[in-house]
Amino acid sequence: MIVDDRMRAYINSLNPGNTELLEEIEREAVKAYVPIIRREMQSFLKFLLASVKPYRILEVGTAIGFSALLMSEYAPEGCQITTIENYEKRIPIARENFIRAGKEKQITLLFGDALKILQGLEETESFDFIFLDAAKGQYLSYLPEVVRLLSPGGILLSDNVLQDGDIIESRFAVERRNRTIHTRMREYLYQLTHREDLTTSILPLADGVTVSVKRGIV
Repeated sequence: MIVDDRMRAYINSLNPGNTELLEEIEREAVKAYVPIIRREMQSFLKFLLASVKPYRILEVGTAIGFSALLMSEYAPEGCQITTIENYEKRIPIARENFIRAGKEKQITLLFGDALKILQGLEETESFDFIFLDAAKGQYLSYLPEVVRLLSPGGILLSDNVLQDGDIIESRFAVERRNRTIHTRMREYLYQLTHREDLTTSILPLADGVTVSVKRGIV
């Protein structure tokens, strides 16, 4: 736990909710034990999209397409979203959800290993906004590629970076099965906050989030 549960419940009680379809997809995800972004993260994502108004969005970690659809609702008209997923069983569900929402032309789903796909994208295909919400142990590997693909002045949003507060614990205080991810996430946060081409803030929101802006001429 990062933020007191009562405070989180109060903040989430003020959330006006999403479209009827998004609410339905969220219920389906909960029923199928598919992790999606938490309510407080949903609100923050909407705020960022309204502020930044990105026209080219990259998402690493599609799952069943909930966050891609959320972004499509709150990004500017004409925005194009590319999303990457490596878990084969979730691909048809995500595609079907995009069709249900009538967003199949706006959202491009790429199936395969995220690192290989990122490495295959050209810098000419740069993005205004990148949402990183995939395998936490791989964030460190993705970092050079997502920064390369991020436009100057663009936003990199990384979710689930504080591991429900465990990130501040000693490596040996964390369950053995989580130690590698713990070590790699701490290194990711260090590199993210010490890169000269990024300005980064770490927020104890939901399960922890970082917001990074790429420096340079916009």
